[in-house]
Amino acid sequence: MKKLVKINILMISFVFLTGFVPIVSWFAPVATIFSSGNVYKAGLQLLVDQGIQKKTGKNSLMLVKDEIDKNNTNKQLNKKLRKLVEKRINIARQKIQLQNINQ
Repeated sequence: MKKLVKINILMISFVFLTGFVPIVSWFAPVATIFSSGNVYKAGLQLLVDQGIQKKTGKNSLMLVKDEIDKNNTNKQLNKKLRKLVEKRINIARQKIQLQNINQ
């Protein structure tokens, strides 16, 4: 029993002192286990998060945040482009109207 306690204390201190395990990635599965009691769902959630992290180098929360930021940037670019095109269309319409008046 004493040996088990020593091993646990050593492991826990190693994790907290070195930052070896990304603790944040474990919060969601642990919360799932406590809220629903579904261990399989929590395990799947952890595996998916680790798969995303291996493929992209980011955890799932950072990946979603980056995608949202990228979409917001695209929307802002589309708005600016739309305003520019509308402005050019208005200028072209004014020139056409002036030419029709001069004839």
